[in-house]
Formats: sequence, structure tokens, C-alpha cells
Amino acid sequence: MTAEKPLVRLIQEHLGGNLQELPVFNSVAVKLQQLLSSRSFEIDDIIELISEDQSLSGRVLKVANSSYYAGLTKIATIKDAIIRLGAQEIANMAMLASQFEFYNSSNDTLNRMMQSLWGHSLACAVGAKWLTRKAGYAGMAAESFMGGLMHDIGSLALLKVLDDILKNNETSVHFSDQLIGEIIEAMHEEVGYNLMTSWNFPDFYCDIARNHHAAEFDHSNILLVAVRLSNMACKKLGRSLHPSDPSLSLFAAPEAHYLGLKEVALAELEIIIEDADGISIQ
Repeated sequence: MTAEKPLVRLIQEHLGGNLQELPVFNSVAVKLQQLLSSRSFEIDDIIELISEDQSLSGRVLKVANSSYYAGLTKIATIKDAIIRLGAQEIANMAMLASQFEFYNSSNDTLNRMMQSLWGHSLACAVGAKWLTRKAGYAGMAAESFMGGLMHDIGSLALLKVLDDILKNNETSVHFSDQLIGEIIEAMHEEVGYNLMTSWNFPDFYCDIARNHHAAEFDHSNILLVAVRLSNMACKKLGRSLHPSDPSLSLFAAPEAHYLGLKEVALAELEIIIEDADGISIQ
């Protein structure tokens, strides 16, 4: 009888193939991010690309008209959305609208964790976007939203790998919350970085995926600093895979000082993250 492979080895084998085959990204949404990073595009290029996926087009318009984005007038077309909100916002909406469908599993434990991870990623994105604006970096707001949304993509990838291992009956190991949490904590940053580089995401998004928990990080990287602080606020409030940790002091965090934020602003950040549910994507 063949001996069962250790779980870590199974995970590494699954991650050793083509990372683009992991079901964590919509290819059209990724192409939009790549198009914008080239800085050479026309509005029609964006419309044509989104139109490749009619379902995605509809979901983008739904997001554009959600309470989080909507103005006084309803947005009826992708062109209207681009003109009113900007190309980067539309690319982010496409990523947002397409991502939700990947956060699910037929296994109850994995599905619950994926749903929690989605809520965390969305809250972190909303918080990071608010932080960059509050700190005087409004020009980085759209990128910080995207950075927050994607910072834990390595965690989703690992959950998807575990889902495949279960479906294929490759292990008899019981997937407890503690075991899954330990796997994610140990591996998700490097997996996220490798995944995003394999998809040719801009370097600053890849850096966020790899360094959002790192003890040493680039203090001048405002996007990274904003995502780290928003991530910390999510952890404090329990908008994460872990129970809330009210003992966390955002004001004592070096990220708060790098952004020049006072305690009253950080208290407002907590309210923003608690209320990060105004984006309708279903």
C-alpha cells in the first residue's frame, strides 16, 4: 500500500504547476489591470475587453450603481462608467465583480473560511482606499483599493488547493480551522506574490501581496503602508479569518505615523471598515 504524502508536500505539488490554472482570477479582469499598467490605451480598448464577458459587463454596471459608487444619475453603459469614474476604477470594479464567484467551496469549513476571507479582502480594500485619501494621496486611491482587495490572494489560492486535495481524496487529514490557519499564516504571502507575478500584475501589487505582514518593509511605499494599516484595523475589528483583537492600537502602529494620521482619523477608519458593505456584486 502506498504511503500517504504529507499535506505540505501535497500543497507544494499543487503549487508547482502553472499557477495561472488556479481558479482565483477572471482573465478579462486581469487583462484590464495589465492594459492600464501599460499606460497606452483608449476608452474603446477597455469597452471591447469588458465586452468579451457579457456577464462581467452586467456585474460591473451593478457595482457602478451600488451605494458605494453611485451618483445621482444611474450609469447605463460601460462607457458612461468610464467617463464618470475613470478607467482604473472600472478595472477595479471588473476585478471586484469577478472575484466573489471564486470564494466558495462545497466543503463547509473551507467555504466558511472563503466567505470570511472575501469579507476581509473587501473591508481591507475599502479601508485602504479611504486611508490614502485621508492621508493626502487621493491619486493613489484606486490602486490602494485594488491592493487591499488582492493582498490576501495567496490565502484564497491555498484554500483552493486544499479544496482540490479534498475533492481528489489525496489525504485523510482533517482540515480543522487551526490547521488551515497555520497553513495560511506560513505560506500565503509567498504564494500570493508568486501567483500575482505569474499573472504579470504590476510590481506594486505583487509587493503588497508579499509584504503586508513583513517585519521589515518599505516605509515610503504608501500603497503598502495603507494596506497594512487597513489590514490591522480589520484584524482589530474581527473582519478577518481570526476573532477580533480589541487590544490592537492602530495609533501605536508605525504605519499610522508614516501616513500622518491622528487618533480621530483612525477611529473613523474603524467605522469605515465596519460599514464596508455598500458594494453590491451579487
